[in-house]
Amino acid sequence: MENEVRKLPKKTVIIIALMAIIGLLIFLGTQKLKEQKISEIIATLGHDNIKDMQVINKLSVEDKETRYKSKVYKVRFFDLTQNKTCVGFVHMGRNKKYSKDFNCK
Repeated sequence: MENEVRKLPKKTVIIIALMAIIGLLIFLGTQKLKEQKISEIIATLGHDNIKDMQVINKLSVEDKETRYKSKVYKVRFFDLTQNKTCVGFVHMGRNKKYSKDFNCK
């Protein structure tokens, strides 16, 4: 008994390729928008002249006493003013209050 292998139609291959490209574009677009948002937040925290912004990861944290959930972003960027690479955390607290913890070397 011989198994028959059929090729996918060209139309199906094109649709799958288009869906993969669209998915990749959406992923890259959301990543770029997230980096721009964090860059604006970091500018309000005192680092206005930066480049090579990279959001390493995003964590959801909860205060054990108040049970309030917030977000912490781990970021890396190059500060052109200090001429140093900074790595650290940006904490988004209540009412859009931000705090930072950076180590620049």
